[in-house]
Amino acid sequence: MRTAGAIVWREIEDALSADITEGLFAPGSRLPSEPELARRFGVNRHTVRRALASLRERGVVSIEQGRGTFVTAPRMAYPLGRRTRFSENLSRVHKPGSGHLVRAWTDHGPDTVARELKLAPHDKLIALEVFRAIEDQPISISTHYFPYASFDGIAEHVEKTGSITKALRRMGIKDYLRLQTRIYSREATVEEAVHLKCAIGAAVLVMESIDTDLQGTPIAFGYSRAIGWAWQVVVDG
Repeated sequence: MRTAGAIVWREIEDALSADITEGLFAPGSRLPSEPELARRFGVNRHTVRRALASLRERGVVSIEQGRGTFVTAPRMAYPLGRRTRFSENLSRVHKPGSGHLVRAWTDHGPDTVARELKLAPHDKLIALEVFRAIEDQPISISTHYFPYASFDGIAEHVEKTGSITKALRRMGIKDYLRLQTRIYSREATVEEAVHLKCAIGAAVLVMESIDTDLQGTPIAFGYSRAIGWAWQVVVDG
Protein backbone atom coordinates (compact mmCIF):
# COMPACT_ATOMS: atom_id res chain seq x y z
CA MET A 1 0.00 0.00 0.00
CA ARG A 2 1.32 3.44 -0.91
CA THR A 3 1.95 6.02 1.77
CA ALA A 4 -0.76 8.67 1.82
CA GLY A 5 0.25 11.75 -0.10
CA ALA A 6 3.27 10.11 -1.70
CA ILE A 7 4.15 10.97 -5.28
CA VAL A 8 3.56 7.76 -7.19
CA TRP A 9 6.26 8.24 -9.82
CA ARG A 10 8.80 8.88 -7.07
CA GLU A 11 7.89 5.55 -5.45
CA ILE A 12 8.44 3.82 -8.78
CA GLU A 13 11.77 5.59 -9.20
CA ASP A 14 12.86 4.46 -5.72
CA ALA A 15 11.79 0.87 -6.39
CA LEU A 16 13.66 0.66 -9.68
CA SER A 17 16.69 2.35 -8.16
CA ALA A 18 16.69 -0.26 -5.38
CA ASP A 19 16.42 -3.07 -7.96
CA ILE A 20 19.48 -1.69 -9.76
CA THR A 21 21.46 -1.21 -6.55
CA GLU A 22 20.72 -4.77 -5.47
CA GLY A 23 21.91 -6.14 -8.80
CA LEU A 24 18.57 -7.26 -10.21
CA PHE A 25 19.43 -5.21 -13.30
CA ALA A 26 23.13 -5.19 -14.18
CA PRO A 27 24.95 -2.29 -15.85
CA GLY A 28 24.19 -2.36 -19.58
CA SER A 29 21.02 -4.43 -19.20
CA ARG A 30 17.66 -3.26 -20.46
CA LEU A 31 14.81 -2.51 -18.08
CA PRO A 32 11.34 -3.92 -18.73
CA SER A 33 9.29 -1.92 -21.22
CA GLU A 34 6.99 0.90 -20.16
CA PRO A 35 3.84 -1.27 -20.53
CA GLU A 36 5.46 -4.01 -18.42
CA LEU A 37 6.43 -1.54 -15.71
CA ALA A 38 2.97 0.04 -15.82
CA ARG A 39 1.41 -3.37 -15.18
CA ARG A 40 3.90 -4.14 -12.40
CA PHE A 41 3.15 -0.94 -10.51
CA GLY A 42 -0.52 -0.61 -11.46
CA VAL A 43 -0.15 2.82 -13.02
CA ASN A 44 -0.35 4.40 -16.46
CA ARG A 45 2.60 4.73 -18.83
CA HIS A 46 2.87 8.47 -18.25
CA THR A 47 3.66 7.86 -14.58
CA VAL A 48 6.28 5.25 -15.49
CA ARG A 49 7.78 7.62 -18.05
CA ARG A 50 8.16 10.33 -15.40
CA ALA A 51 9.99 7.92 -13.08
CA LEU A 52 12.33 6.80 -15.87
CA ALA A 53 13.02 10.43 -16.82
CA SER A 54 14.08 11.16 -13.25
CA LEU A 55 16.39 8.13 -13.24
CA ARG A 56 17.92 9.36 -16.48
CA GLU A 57 18.47 12.84 -15.02
CA ARG A 58 20.36 11.19 -12.14
CA GLY A 59 22.48 9.19 -14.60
CA VAL A 60 21.12 5.84 -13.39
CA VAL A 61 19.69 4.88 -16.79
CA SER A 62 19.97 5.97 -20.39
CA ILE A 63 16.98 6.02 -22.74
CA GLU A 64 17.61 5.10 -26.39
CA GLN A 65 14.85 5.91 -28.83
CA GLY A 66 13.41 2.75 -30.34
CA ARG A 67 15.57 0.43 -28.18
CA GLY A 68 14.49 0.96 -24.59
CA THR A 69 15.90 2.00 -21.23
CA PHE A 70 19.32 0.72 -20.16
CA VAL A 71 21.14 0.70 -16.83
CA THR A 72 24.26 2.85 -17.00
CA ALA A 73 27.63 1.85 -15.60
CA PRO A 74 28.76 3.46 -12.32
CA ARG A 75 30.56 6.78 -12.61
CA MET A 76 34.27 6.45 -13.30
CA ALA A 77 36.79 8.51 -11.37
CA TYR A 78 38.75 10.95 -13.54
CA PRO A 79 41.75 12.16 -11.50
CA LEU A 80 43.05 15.62 -12.39
CA GLY A 81 46.71 16.38 -11.87
CA ARG A 82 49.85 17.71 -13.54
CA ARG A 83 49.93 14.70 -15.86
CA THR A 84 46.29 14.09 -16.70
CA ARG A 85 46.06 11.46 -19.48
CA PHE A 86 42.85 9.93 -20.82
CA SER A 87 44.40 6.50 -21.48
CA GLU A 88 46.08 6.34 -18.07
CA ASN A 89 42.82 7.22 -16.34
CA LEU A 90 41.16 4.32 -18.15
CA SER A 91 43.91 1.90 -17.13
CA ARG A 92 43.24 2.72 -13.47
CA VAL A 93 39.65 1.46 -13.82
CA HIS A 94 40.63 -1.40 -16.16
CA LYS A 95 38.44 -0.12 -18.99
CA PRO A 96 39.43 -0.57 -22.64
CA GLY A 97 39.11 2.77 -24.39
CA SER A 98 39.46 3.94 -27.96
CA GLY A 99 39.74 7.22 -29.77
CA HIS A 100 39.64 8.36 -33.36
CA LEU A 101 40.10 11.58 -35.28
CA VAL A 102 36.79 12.97 -36.50
CA ARG A 103 38.20 15.91 -38.44
CA ALA A 104 41.13 18.30 -38.59
CA TRP A 105 41.47 21.82 -39.91
CA THR A 106 43.89 24.74 -39.99
CA ASP A 107 42.78 28.25 -39.10
CA HIS A 108 43.76 31.33 -37.17
CA GLY A 109 41.37 30.08 -34.47
CA PRO A 110 39.47 31.99 -31.81
CA ASP A 111 41.36 34.89 -30.21
CA THR A 112 40.71 33.37 -26.79
CA VAL A 113 42.59 30.20 -27.77
CA ALA A 114 45.50 32.21 -29.19
CA ARG A 115 45.79 34.03 -25.86
CA GLU A 116 45.76 30.76 -23.91
CA LEU A 117 48.63 29.50 -26.10
CA LYS A 118 50.45 32.86 -25.85
CA LEU A 119 50.23 33.38 -29.60
CA ALA A 120 49.45 36.43 -31.68
CA PRO A 121 45.87 36.61 -33.05
CA HIS A 122 47.12 36.06 -36.62
CA ASP A 123 49.21 32.97 -35.77
CA LYS A 124 47.92 29.83 -37.46
CA LEU A 125 46.51 26.93 -35.40
CA ILE A 126 45.85 23.26 -36.07
CA ALA A 127 42.53 22.05 -34.64
CA LEU A 128 41.67 18.39 -34.12
CA GLU A 129 38.31 16.94 -33.14
CA VAL A 130 38.69 13.60 -31.39
CA PHE A 131 35.92 11.18 -30.39
CA ARG A 132 36.52 8.78 -27.48
CA ALA A 133 34.61 5.74 -26.28
CA ILE A 134 34.90 3.15 -23.53
CA GLU A 135 33.76 -0.38 -24.35
CA ASP A 136 31.95 1.08 -27.40
CA GLN A 137 30.07 3.54 -25.17
CA PRO A 138 30.50 7.16 -26.35
CA ILE A 139 32.27 9.17 -23.66
CA SER A 140 33.58 12.44 -25.03
CA ILE A 141 34.11 14.65 -28.04
CA SER A 142 37.11 16.96 -27.74
CA THR A 143 38.62 19.80 -29.74
CA HIS A 144 42.39 20.27 -29.38
CA TYR A 145 44.28 23.32 -30.67
CA PHE A 146 48.04 23.33 -31.35
CA PRO A 147 50.39 26.02 -32.71
CA TYR A 148 50.78 25.29 -36.42
CA ALA A 149 54.44 26.33 -36.49
CA SER A 150 55.38 23.57 -34.02
CA PHE A 151 52.85 20.83 -34.74
CA ASP A 152 52.20 20.72 -38.47
CA GLY A 153 51.51 17.03 -39.20
CA ILE A 154 50.10 16.08 -35.81
CA ALA A 155 46.73 15.20 -37.36
CA GLU A 156 48.29 12.27 -39.23
CA HIS A 157 49.83 10.93 -36.02
CA VAL A 158 46.52 11.18 -34.12
CA GLU A 159 44.73 9.44 -36.98
CA LYS A 160 47.21 6.55 -36.81
CA THR A 161 47.42 6.20 -33.02
CA GLY A 162 44.03 7.47 -31.81
CA SER A 163 45.90 9.23 -29.00
CA ILE A 164 47.02 12.82 -28.44
CA THR A 165 49.78 11.69 -26.06
CA LYS A 166 51.19 9.16 -28.54
CA ALA A 167 51.01 11.71 -31.35
CA LEU A 168 52.95 14.23 -29.28
CA ARG A 169 55.61 11.63 -28.53
CA ARG A 170 56.03 11.02 -32.24
CA MET A 171 56.63 14.75 -32.62
CA GLY A 172 59.31 14.86 -29.94
CA ILE A 173 57.19 15.82 -26.90
CA LYS A 174 58.04 12.94 -24.57
CA ASP A 175 56.23 14.45 -21.60
CA TYR A 176 53.99 17.42 -20.89
CA LEU A 177 52.19 18.97 -17.95
CA ARG A 178 48.68 20.19 -17.28
CA LEU A 179 48.87 23.90 -16.43
CA GLN A 180 45.18 24.42 -15.81
CA THR A 181 41.79 22.73 -16.11
CA ARG A 182 38.49 24.62 -16.00
CA ILE A 183 35.34 22.57 -15.46
CA TYR A 184 31.69 23.50 -15.89
CA SER A 185 28.46 21.96 -17.14
CA ARG A 186 25.89 22.97 -19.74
CA GLU A 187 23.30 21.45 -22.03
CA ALA A 188 24.34 19.31 -24.98
CA THR A 189 24.06 20.83 -28.44
CA VAL A 190 22.51 18.96 -31.37
CA GLU A 191 25.95 17.97 -32.72
CA GLU A 192 27.16 16.80 -29.30
CA ALA A 193 23.98 14.77 -28.78
CA VAL A 194 24.64 12.94 -32.05
CA HIS A 195 28.25 12.10 -31.12
CA LEU A 196 27.54 11.20 -27.49
CA LYS A 197 24.21 9.46 -28.21
CA CYS A 198 22.45 11.48 -25.55
CA ALA A 199 19.38 13.68 -25.55
CA ILE A 200 19.61 17.24 -26.85
CA GLY A 201 19.84 19.37 -23.72
CA ALA A 202 21.28 16.58 -21.56
CA ALA A 203 23.95 17.64 -19.09
CA VAL A 204 27.49 17.54 -20.46
CA LEU A 205 30.66 18.10 -18.49
CA VAL A 206 32.95 20.62 -20.19
CA MET A 207 36.68 20.62 -19.44
CA GLU A 208 38.90 23.37 -20.84
CA SER A 209 42.59 22.59 -20.42
CA ILE A 210 46.00 24.10 -21.10
CA ASP A 211 49.03 21.82 -21.48
CA THR A 212 52.67 22.92 -21.51
CA ASP A 213 56.00 21.31 -22.28
CA LEU A 214 58.45 20.74 -19.42
CA GLN A 215 59.84 24.24 -19.94
CA GLY A 216 56.43 25.79 -19.33
CA THR A 217 55.64 26.74 -22.93
CA PRO A 218 51.94 26.19 -23.81
CA ILE A 219 51.59 23.51 -26.48
CA ALA A 220 47.86 22.67 -26.51
CA PHE A 221 44.47 24.02 -25.57
CA GLY A 222 41.71 21.43 -25.17
CA TYR A 223 37.94 21.76 -25.08
CA SER A 224 36.32 18.43 -24.11
CA ARG A 225 32.63 17.66 -23.75
CA ALA A 226 31.79 14.48 -21.86
CA ILE A 227 28.59 12.77 -20.79
CA GLY A 228 27.89 14.27 -17.37
CA TRP A 229 26.74 11.11 -15.61
CA ALA A 230 29.75 9.07 -16.72
CA TRP A 231 32.48 10.84 -14.74
CA GLN A 232 33.38 11.77 -11.21
CA VAL A 233 36.20 14.31 -11.38
CA VAL A 234 38.70 13.80 -8.55
CA VAL A 235 41.06 16.63 -7.58
CA ASP A 236 43.77 15.73 -5.06
CA GLY A 237 45.43 18.22 -2.74
